[in-house]
Amino acid sequence: MPHVFEYALLRAVPRQERGEFMNVGVIVYCAALDFLCAKTYVDGDRLRALDPRLDVEMLETSLKHLTNSCDGTPEAGPVSRTTIGQRFRWLTAPRSTIVQTSPTHTGFTDDPSAEVNRLFEALVLPPR
Repeated sequence: MPHVFEYALLRAVPRQERGEFMNVGVIVYCAALDFLCAKTYVDGDRLRALDPRLDVEMLETSLKHLTNSCDGTPEAGPVSRTTIGQRFRWLTAPRSTIVQTSPTHTGFTDDPSAEVNRLFEALVLPPR
């Protein structure tokens, strides 16, 4: 039986004033299956086309913190002690940093892990 899931894209926004961004990850949440997962990919060369001065290491560190928060690892700080639903809402809250999220979208799935991979390949990885 399919379950409702929600997802948001993680976007790198090198220069907020320009409004340009690149998808660098996806977060998938399925409350019914107690599932929360983030997957990221940074293509430094493509991102430097938007801003040659971009600090790719800082971006990767920020994404690592977000994936740790998603996973609930202690390194993430206080957010790791919240429910996965609270973590999803915290991760997808609007922010004005180098990493931002898209609006949240919904769908139905039997397999949220497969949705993570499907969305990651379709919306994050460079086109083949």
